[in-house]
Amino acid sequence: MAKNNYDSDFCGSLPLNHINVIQPYGYLLVLEKNSLNIIQASENIADLTGEPVQSLIGKSVAALSSDSDSSKLNALAIKARLPLTLTLAGKTMHALAHLKDTYLLLELELMDAAAERTFTTVFEEVKHAITAIEQTSTVDELSRTAILELRRFTGFDGIMMYRFDKEWNGTVIAQEKNEGLDDYMGHTFPASDVPRQARELYLKNPYRLIPDRNYNPIRLYPVINPGSHTFTDLSDCNLRGVAAVHLEYLKNMNVQASMSIRVIHGGQLWGLIACHHITPLHLNFEVCSICELLSSVISNKVSAILQQEIFERETELQKQQTALVAQVYAEEDLLNGMLNEQAVNLTSLFQAAGAVAVLSGRFTAIGQVPPVDFIENMILWLQNKSAGQVFHTEQLPEIFDEAIPYADVASGALAITIDKEKGDFIICFRPEVVRTINWGGNPNQAINFEPGSKNYHPRNSFKIWQETVRHTALPWSGIELDTAETLRSFIYEFRTRSNG
Repeated sequence: MAKNNYDSDFCGSLPLNHINVIQPYGYLLVLEKNSLNIIQASENIADLTGEPVQSLIGKSVAALSSDSDSSKLNALAIKARLPLTLTLAGKTMHALAHLKDTYLLLELELMDAAAERTFTTVFEEVKHAITAIEQTSTVDELSRTAILELRRFTGFDGIMMYRFDKEWNGTVIAQEKNEGLDDYMGHTFPASDVPRQARELYLKNPYRLIPDRNYNPIRLYPVINPGSHTFTDLSDCNLRGVAAVHLEYLKNMNVQASMSIRVIHGGQLWGLIACHHITPLHLNFEVCSICELLSSVISNKVSAILQQEIFERETELQKQQTALVAQVYAEEDLLNGMLNEQAVNLTSLFQAAGAVAVLSGRFTAIGQVPPVDFIENMILWLQNKSAGQVFHTEQLPEIFDEAIPYADVASGALAITIDKEKGDFIICFRPEVVRTINWGGNPNQAINFEPGSKNYHPRNSFKIWQETVRHTALPWSGIELDTAETLRSFIYEFRTRSNG
């Protein structure tokens, strides 16, 4: 894996939410919560009102809007991104209202009457997309369907969906593009491409739109928010300006416009859908709203598919465990019941290539396992570890040097402690799975610092950089670990009863 963890060491500390500028495709107003007086505004508000931004500070938003609009704003009570239609300075605006503790933040975009469509027309298109997504049954099928539907709505030159691993590297699992964009299918991008700070913002924002990376940033006036006495928190704002390093990243990818749409599972960021366009591309409020809706639909479907997979695996494990316990009782012997050549044994239960049990000095093995002297040394090693009742690893050679010569059969280990003091253990082994990661550029050069400076730049090449990963087995799932705990309790109770 990548040696330089810029994700947490550097990129993850950038204050992306306090960038204090916005993109120019909209306007921003910050209102005092109770009076609705304007306390801060984007400088381009002058283009909308015809007045300098300085002259608006301290005025009530009612001076720019109607009484009904003021009533809408006064009625806001939910701290969430709420869409509104407002009339400001005689112009109809799409608005997103963000209610904070001491102020109300309004994101504004001009409404294009010619582009507005009826609810029925939009609903028909959205219903088609939702139906297509709901009819999928696997993550791969869902991913392909999702990007096809999103490309149909947005018109981006290319869209890809990638899934994060436990180290927050993202692997592309679906892609749809034209010939002008590079092929990234199957490529893995290092965690620093979407660092911790950015990932946290996706928990607040369903999407991130950058219509033109060459935009001229619009500053907020005054610089400090009088309500919070600090920079205005733009965490959940669509208009939030873009960090320079990300704009350079887009330039190095040869794209002018981008949009990222979140995929959530279990309250965490599971993946992202990345949209790219070779030329500038602005999506209107309606299309962005559709993308926000489909983000929720896709996320819910991902969760449903993964939960179904977990349910099916749990059911199968419970079935096999019940059969294994029945065999132990039938044999009236732990080792014969768990390590026989019948249909169900420890290797089939835990999808292991081999298993070994050392109980009361009795050594029994099934399948492919390392030699006895290695097992004896591993048990001594386990006895000296402060691990819990169930120890597991998918990289045993990386933490126990003696396992290196046996990586082909023992890269993964699941050890169930029966009696630590006596050296009684049951150990399941998984073989090495050699795999090649096609990185989208060298992950160890994901960030390049200027000589003698803290200024840095993203990598300028996304060509495949291959890494061969060895000494690693398939990971043990949480369900398998729970099963191991249950099995340990059963073994303890069976031995207690037998010895009683």
